[in-house]
Amino acid sequence: MPKNIYRVVTRGADGEMKTRDFDAPDAILKMHAQLGVDDCSTDLELRGLPVLKGLIGPMPEGKNVVRYESPDVFESLTKEWGNETTTKRKSQRRR
Repeated sequence: MPKNIYRVVTRGADGEMKTRDFDAPDAILKMHAQLGVDDCSTDLELRGLPVLKGLIGPMPEGKNVVRYESPDVFESLTKEWGNETTTKRKSQRRR
């Protein structure tokens, strides 16, 4: 199934995550400069999609969503993910 939702996740001034969905990358390109195109993703449907200044991505989210994140969102979600997997590993070793 082709990716047909383009999601941008940023953090607002209040610290809450904000998500905006677009039907095409054109609207996002009006807000962010394109630096190049993705040419190495393991998800072949992402190849050729824009790489944007100020955003991390493109990355897959489900079957039909392309996700871009601001650097601070990417960093915080990566730290959360790392803490979750570390906790799971530790609890499995204690058995």
